[in-house]
Amino acid sequence: MRITDYKKQKPAENAKDALAKAKALQPVLNAVVTFYEDTKQQADAADAKAEGLLRGVPIALKDNVSTKDVRTTASSRILDNYVPVYDAAITEKLRDAGAIFIAKASMDELGMGGTNLNAYTGKVNNPWDVTRISGGSSGGSAALVASGVVPMAIGTDTGDSVRKPAAYCGVIGMKPTYGRISRYGIIPYASSLDHVGFFTRCVEDAAVTLQVLAGRDDRDLTSSFEPVLDYSNHLDDRIEGKRIAILDNVQNAVKDEESLKQFDTLMKSLRAKGAVIEHITLRNDLMQALLPTYSILANAEATANHSNLDGIRFGMREPGASVEEVMINSRTKGFSPAVRKRFVTGSYSLFVENQDRLFRKAQKVRRLIVQELEKALQNYDAVIACAAGSIAPHAEDTSEEKLSQTYLVAENHMLLGNFSGYPSITVPLGFVGGMPIGVSLTAKPFEEQQLLNIAAAIEKETGLADQTAEVKA
Repeated sequence: MRITDYKKQKPAENAKDALAKAKALQPVLNAVVTFYEDTKQQADAADAKAEGLLRGVPIALKDNVSTKDVRTTASSRILDNYVPVYDAAITEKLRDAGAIFIAKASMDELGMGGTNLNAYTGKVNNPWDVTRISGGSSGGSAALVASGVVPMAIGTDTGDSVRKPAAYCGVIGMKPTYGRISRYGIIPYASSLDHVGFFTRCVEDAAVTLQVLAGRDDRDLTSSFEPVLDYSNHLDDRIEGKRIAILDNVQNAVKDEESLKQFDTLMKSLRAKGAVIEHITLRNDLMQALLPTYSILANAEATANHSNLDGIRFGMREPGASVEEVMINSRTKGFSPAVRKRFVTGSYSLFVENQDRLFRKAQKVRRLIVQELEKALQNYDAVIACAAGSIAPHAEDTSEEKLSQTYLVAENHMLLGNFSGYPSITVPLGFVGGMPIGVSLTAKPFEEQQLLNIAAAIEKETGLADQTAEVKA
């Protein structure tokens, strides 16, 4: 069902059904950290939110979104006992719109990963093939939408953490412009790159969700004063006259012939409908620099953001003979090896003797990358490419150490949206070997309406709106 369909039903029944399905699929998907069973919330949604855009709609929140009096762990052992005393800004907005929370969804620990393999509660499985990954870091949210548990789920996107899982799971994944949605109350990863995003099964629901979440929040000084549009009522799937640039750096790096074939078929269909489709190439050295630049900046910011998780000031405490030993034990046992590795990388780049050589140099490279994208978008409404280089891999096939052109460019090009802060969306394209694939679109700052309209045109061509994976409990 779509969001509009849920609004026609009884809120309490919607929540009950979604919660029951989430629990039934939990042994198969492992997508939930905490089930959100709050009958008062359901009653409030039924009684007080009759006009809300999300009245009675069951949703899931990524487990780094603060919810007052409900455990919020960011899928990390060190936060296993953390119960926030306040709500995130988006939690307030969703509740005010009448949404009903049914679960806190699993994620890569503290958002640090692209596989959802390092969550404290274990791997999240892909609803289309449970032997494969869901993608990360917002993999639990993507899996709950793809399996039909909820029509919308919240994620966060620091590198491609909404848009890559969306491609792997066959759903819509949107990250609006940096500052469009408040991040107040979101457990951070890298502050200059973090975005709130979301998953839906159709573009129309994405438009409704953005309308609910967007807007200025004085508690987040990076949030924008740009006006919020009525995105769903202005949705227009006519593609005639739209100027779209194919990012050849990515297409040349993708090796899966079937993905390329389906992409080319879509481009021909859009041309036939009147779209202007042209090819562009960005500087390849900058495209290859995306991942190393991200690794330096994101891990440095994460190291600073999470310095308080030491067992003394904050987080689970492990015993020790001294304050120093308590901190060492707490951080050693509280974080996974993958996260500890990222903290070491971040700390190294922040050493005084390394800041000019690494951190500030990475900032300069980031600026060059953004300038390259800005120049490319001057003549186009959007840039498009395959969202990933392949279908969702099996867990044993994933690696973050590969240095091939396919990995560096095809698997990491969506970092362009985080470096620039520009709005970006993943839309389902088709299937390869029974697994979903998607395309990625990026537009100019605050042109979310344009982005949604082009996404709607693609959705119309593919006919893949509202698809749901059939998962056997």
